[in-house]
Amino acid sequence: NDITLILYTSGTTGKPKGVVLTYKNLLSNIKNIINTMNFSSNDRFIIYLPMFHIFTLTAMILTPLYLKAQIFILKSVKPFEKIIDVVDKEKITVFMGIPEVYQILTKLELPNNWGETVKYFISGGEPLPVFTAKKFMDKFKGKRILEGYGLTETSPAVSVNSLKEYKLGSVGKPLPDYKVKIIDDNFNDLGINKVGEIAIKGDNIMQGYFNDIEETKKVLKDGWLLTGDLGYIDEEGFLFIVGRKKDLIISKGMNIYPREIEEALLKHRCIEECAVIGKSCDINGEIPIAFVKLKEGCRLSEEEIRSYLYKYIANYKIPKAFYFINNFPKNPSGKILKRVLKETVENSYQVN
Repeated sequence: NDITLILYTSGTTGKPKGVVLTYKNLLSNIKNIINTMNFSSNDRFIIYLPMFHIFTLTAMILTPLYLKAQIFILKSVKPFEKIIDVVDKEKITVFMGIPEVYQILTKLELPNNWGETVKYFISGGEPLPVFTAKKFMDKFKGKRILEGYGLTETSPAVSVNSLKEYKLGSVGKPLPDYKVKIIDDNFNDLGINKVGEIAIKGDNIMQGYFNDIEETKKVLKDGWLLTGDLGYIDEEGFLFIVGRKKDLIISKGMNIYPREIEEALLKHRCIEECAVIGKSCDINGEIPIAFVKLKEGCRLSEEEIRSYLYKYIANYKIPKAFYFINNFPKNPSGKILKRVLKETVENSYQVN
C-alpha cells in the first residue's frame, strides 16, 4: 500500500493532475495483463514511446521486467524505419503502439512477411479508429490489433481484446480482477447496451489526486472510479467507448458523440486527422464543429465533406462548420488537445 509514484494525467480536457499510485496498484495491473494476454518470459518487447506515459511504463517496461522477458529500447519513434528494422531483426513478439503508429504502418510499403514473429499487436493511449484496424487486417493477413482501454488513474489497463476473445470496435472485456459498470448521473447501473459513464472498481484504482481533495472526491465513490468516459457493455461483455463525458455535444436535446463523427471523417481518403468539438450556441445549446487536417496534395471544400458525411451519419450530427488546420495542438504523448481547439472556437468563431 506504499506510494510508488505520482504520475500526471495528460491534460487533454483540463489541467493535468497528479495521480497517486501504490505498489499494489501497479502489481495488480501487471499480473492481470500477463494472465489475460498469456505473456511469458520468452516474449520479446520493443519500446519506442515516451516512458513517462503510464501505458508505456506499466505495459511495456514493468510487465516484461516482472516476467524477466527481453526488452529492446529505441530512443525515439523517429526514424520510424528503425522500428521496422528492429521488429524483424530482434524477432519481436509483443508490439505496442498508439493509433498513429498503426496508421503509419498501414501506409508504408512493407514486405508481406514483415512482423511475422509478432504475436500481439496492441493499441492503447487513445481510441483506435475502426477504419485503421480494418486497413491493418487487410494489409497484414492473419494479424489483428488488440485494442485496450485504460487511464492513468487505473494504472492503467482496464480492459483489452485478446487472441481468444476479440471484437472489432470494442476495447475488449474487463481484466479478470476488475469490475466495470455503466452508470447514469445518479450512479444507477444502466445494464446492457445502454450508453453511460464507465465506472471501475479493483486493486488498480489510484489512491487519489496529489494535493487535490476536491477533485478526488468528484471521481472516487464507494471504491468506484468515475472515469468521465462514456461507453456501453454488450450482451457478451465487451466494452465499447463512445467518447468523453466532457466532449458530449447536446444539440436541440439530442446527444451527439464526437467520436462517431470523427470515425466517419477518417474514412475519407483525403483526411489524415480530425477532431470534433461542441460550440455553445444560443439557439441550439451546442453545435458540432470539426477540425480537419488533409493529406498532402489533397483539396476538399466544406460542402464536399458534408456531402460525404451524409452517407454515414444523421443530418443533425453533421458539423455546422469546418476548420482546415495544418497541425493539431497535442500533448507530449501525441493526444490532440481538444480543450485548446474549444478555446479557439469559443473565442473567435461566431455561429448562431
